[in-house]
Amino acid sequence: MAEKILVVDDEHPIADILKFNLQKEGYQVVVAHNGEEALELFRREQPDLVILDIMLPKVDGLTVCRILRQTSRVPILMLTAREEEVDVVLGLELGADDYVTKPFSPRELVARVKAILRRSAPPPEGQTGRLHFDDLVLDLDAYALWRGEQEVPLTPREFQLLRHLATHPGQVFNRDGLCREVWGYDYFGDGRTVDVTIRRLREKIEPDPARPEYIKTKRGIGYYFQRP
Repeated sequence: MAEKILVVDDEHPIADILKFNLQKEGYQVVVAHNGEEALELFRREQPDLVILDIMLPKVDGLTVCRILRQTSRVPILMLTAREEEVDVVLGLELGADDYVTKPFSPRELVARVKAILRRSAPPPEGQTGRLHFDDLVLDLDAYALWRGEQEVPLTPREFQLLRHLATHPGQVFNRDGLCREVWGYDYFGDGRTVDVTIRRLREKIEPDPARPEYIKTKRGIGYYFQRP
């Protein structure tokens, strides 16, 4: 069965363009034009991915993202007409997996969608089983992180980033390399997406995020995972 995508944008022409291009690629598409409708459609349709505009009537996109993240790990791709850093970072901090700034190329956006869904698939052969570090267990088959009997909630992107770093311990990756390997596309930005996701991961797994024990920074180069 084709994967289902929820498109949320109050600008009908943009929503129509997205629906047309995604359906052309074989996806099922449902459309909402405000935040309230988006939350209702999400509960009813259970989509595999959400494309979510920030500026929405009734309930704004950032609030929708926060509400979805309370109960779901579905991948979220934010759309924004704003270029201010605070809007991009806030969306990522709330749990969005990626963002695209308007105006955008429909071809680029479809490529992002494919990359997100592909990276959300089960782990590749050779990356199965469990990784143990101190009281944490990264279950590569179940797509889950556990601390004792308690599951640590990770977004799909956070899990993919942690999996990539943890399965290559000691190897330093720069931002561009992580975007290619984890986000699945060549990145032409300023590294905010990677930096925010790293920060969110540290807040969830490190005993003291200010003094990380697992996800280390190689100053001026990038990030690496250190086994305890």
